Amino acid sequence: MKKKILVIEDDADVLEITSAVLKAAEFEVVRSEGTNNVIDLVERHHPDLVLTDYMLPGLSGGQICTLIKQNKGTSKLPVILMSAYKKEAIALGNFSFDAYVKKPFDINYLVSVIRRYIN
Repeated sequence: MKKKILVIEDDADVLEITSAVLKAAEFEVVRSEGTNNVIDLVERHHPDLVLTDYMLPGLSGGQICTLIKQNKGTSKLPVILMSAYKKEAIALGNFSFDAYVKKPFDINYLVSVIRRYIN
C-alpha cells in the first residue's frame, strides 16, 4: 500500500511540482493550498507524513506543526517543514518539526528525507 503524504503549500507551481515528484516516487498525495482545518484534513485523510511550507497565509507551517504535535490523535505524525528561511531562524520559534528542507530543494533529497520518516 502506498504511503500517503499531505502537502500544504500556497504556491500553486511548487505544490504541483512537489506533488508530481512525490507521485513519481510512488507516494499517494493529498494537497492543500490553505491552512484552514488542518487537523480535520489530517483526521479525514490519515496521512503518514505532513510536508508543509513555512510561510503560508493564515497559519504558518510552524503553527501547523504545533497544532499537529499538540493534538493527542496526531502527535506522532511526522511533520517536515519546507522554507527558504534558514533552519536556525525557524528553530527559534520552538516548533516541534521532525525535519527541515531548505527551498529550493533537490527533489532526490526531499524524497530521501521523506522516506527516512515513513519507511
